[in-house]
Amino acid sequence: MPAPTRRSFLTLGALGGLHLLCGCTDEHEHTPGKAAEDADRPLRLRQLAATDTLLADYAAVLAASPADADRLGDLREDVLQHREALAQSLPSPSPTAAGTGTARSVADLAASERRTAGLRLADLTAASPALARTLASVAASGAAHAAALGDTGPLTEDASPSPSTSPAALPAADAAALQSALAAEHAAVYGYGVVGAFLPIGPQREDGRAAYAAHQARRDAWQRLLTTGGVSPTAAAPGYRLPFPVKDATTATQLAAHLETQLTAAYADLCATTTLRPRAATALRESALRAAHWGADLPALPGLTPTDPTPAAG
Repeated sequence: MPAPTRRSFLTLGALGGLHLLCGCTDEHEHTPGKAAEDADRPLRLRQLAATDTLLADYAAVLAASPADADRLGDLREDVLQHREALAQSLPSPSPTAAGTGTARSVADLAASERRTAGLRLADLTAASPALARTLASVAASGAAHAAALGDTGPLTEDASPSPSTSPAALPAADAAALQSALAAEHAAVYGYGVVGAFLPIGPQREDGRAAYAAHQARRDAWQRLLTTGGVSPTAAAPGYRLPFPVKDATTATQLAAHLETQLTAAYADLCATTTLRPRAATALRESALRAAHWGADLPALPGLTPTDPTPAAG
């Protein structure tokens, strides 16, 4: 992962009064009632067992290759935070008997991270809104771990639906969350237009163009989905205020990292919906991977960790 830096949050605000949604924090996370907690218990226990198996793999690789301790230590700390989040509301969240890890190399560990991230998504649709947000965030973090360790393959349990399986009508709460995500995508498209103007010709500029096109496609998909559901899509603002001056390639990549961090919060909220979870989890994961690619200090729970505001440019 990138070297630790001060974690901050994009304050890209629209001129004319449009405000992008803030990052999700533990204070405003959906609090499940007793029935939801009981329904989530089997899912949480299954996910804890998978997490303990992953931790055993970390222990095995660290024992076999002590030289990788610095490289793997931060990732393992993230997994411990995943375990704490998944154990929430359980009366006895002590580690399960995971046995001896089967991974023997960093490549094995990368595959284990990717496989475990896929297992998070397997329980996504059956989870309560609060647990769904956590599972999607943990899956995104696991995918970023796998990528950092060299494994960029698809997640084995990724159940993102095709457009043809999308519902024709959206519940009001889902439509509201999707409108917020669309507003964040409008800002991202604008921001990447600025990013691309300062990136040098070569791989960086190509990466910027690819991200710009991906956000345009995501924006268009959300607009179509809202229109199909009988909802008028949120329009883009006439302009947006950047959080800091962008004047070279370094500040351009910082802006790209902030844009993607902004989107992880939007998509974590969207993961709490009833009809859009798989798509939202995919979008959350893609933004987390791009944020890491641009050098963001990705938190253990992308989209759920509180972040500090970045001062706006004068």
